[in-house]
Amino acid sequence: MSLWFLSSPPSVSLTTCQATPSAVRAPPSPPPSPPQLSFPPNPNQTPLTCALQCPHFQSCSGCTQEFNLHRPTILDEATDFFKKHGVSDFSFDSCKLWGWRCRAKLAVRGSSTDPLIGLYEEGTHNVVDIPECKAHHPNINVAVELLKKGITELNIEPYDEDQGTGELRYVQMAVTTYNTSLPSAERYKNGKVQVTLVWNSRSESSPSSEKLNSLANFLWRYGGPSKKVHLIHSVWANFQTSNKSIIFGNRWRHLFGERDFWEHVGGIDVSLAPSSFGQANTRAFDTLLQKLQKYVPVGASVADLYAGAGVIGLSLAVTKKCRSVKCVEVNKESKLSFEKTIDRIPNSIDCSISWHNADTSIAPLSWLVGSDVVVVDPPRKGMDPSLLNTLRAIPSLEKKSKPTGSPLSKEKDEKRPWVLRAKEASVQIQSKTTREEVQLLPKTVIYIGHGWNSFKEDCISLLSSKAWHLDKAHGFNFFPGTESIEILAVFKRGPGVTKKKKKSIKQKKKSSPA
Repeated sequence: MSLWFLSSPPSVSLTTCQATPSAVRAPPSPPPSPPQLSFPPNPNQTPLTCALQCPHFQSCSGCTQEFNLHRPTILDEATDFFKKHGVSDFSFDSCKLWGWRCRAKLAVRGSSTDPLIGLYEEGTHNVVDIPECKAHHPNINVAVELLKKGITELNIEPYDEDQGTGELRYVQMAVTTYNTSLPSAERYKNGKVQVTLVWNSRSESSPSSEKLNSLANFLWRYGGPSKKVHLIHSVWANFQTSNKSIIFGNRWRHLFGERDFWEHVGGIDVSLAPSSFGQANTRAFDTLLQKLQKYVPVGASVADLYAGAGVIGLSLAVTKKCRSVKCVEVNKESKLSFEKTIDRIPNSIDCSISWHNADTSIAPLSWLVGSDVVVVDPPRKGMDPSLLNTLRAIPSLEKKSKPTGSPLSKEKDEKRPWVLRAKEASVQIQSKTTREEVQLLPKTVIYIGHGWNSFKEDCISLLSSKAWHLDKAHGFNFFPGTESIEILAVFKRGPGVTKKKKKSIKQKKKSSPA
């Protein structure tokens, strides 16, 4: 097999379908048909303009919806749900339909002569090889092909789950489209791939480490900067020997290429370590952030809960000139990414910023105090019950005496406040301006929902408390080819205006004299 793909750029079709459901908003003008896509000869069949057309669909567990990628099957239910709860203008962004996945964790099985790199077949641990995955950014598929070549040439043994033997267990491919030397229109298709090799050993001192280094060197030699097409951003190793279904171990090692991985989303440069969480659909996430920013007032105090590396909070600090932003995240691995990202925040930003390695479910009120806007970005299971119950009880808590405890720093302002201070498990940057600490409670909750059923439960729970009403809601197609949609919902304090009241207000306006 020749390395043809390293001599010229891969041919990429980057077509996005912008079709939207008529129940949500008026459909736009029909988009041009993507290259090489056509309608089937039978007029009764489903048109293919928004079809997956992936050769792996029948066997791979990654996608569950083959047609109408622009309209997940759950969309009608979501539209009805929000209409029932007072949001008649729910919108849905279909986003990019093919080549959208910029981060993939893939199992490596098979043999050194016939490696399989892909996902498990539904309900099994049999790996389905997916070299032509339509969801992957095209350069992930090219990097997988290069990796297979290295496995075969260097006689690398893929992992055997039954025996616990073999050398290469998994690979993580992450694409960065951050390249300021290219015009913005060319950055996505020329994305570079960070490769993490999950090695079946405790550390780099194991007997098989020589083969690990040889494989990493192979990837860098044939995909690095010396080639006409610079495909590989960097190569990392992760060491894992657990027999459980856990992909990563705790030990990491940088082998080749750039140590720092950058992406530009939400108006800021973001650093992501291979160990930290990153959104798979970079473009859709950027679209969501731009929409979210519209609901945060300039100069607001923001609490970013389930914050990860603080991307949402820092984005708001820059774009909305927030008075304060505190990010709370349970995964300590995100701290380094937060620190690197904040180094690129403009010096002109006058905002008190902090990141805390803490569990949001423990004493959640302490993280809400002092913020007028709370952003929650929980995992698919939804919000922790303790946080949900605290938000439900906000009105009664406000009537009581103001809380005396706060997680904010109590230290006096420094003469040089724009100094990064790392203390224990938190990072804090003080504002240049001395401000009196206000013990207010949030008036707005912005909820980013990743699991539709859990979001519905949390939403109904908040609304039933009469402490909040649903003001706006938007959907995003983060995972085309699946039945999943991401939700951006804006809750405001108070019961809101009922349909009857809205109707009465409209009638009064019509009947009032000009």
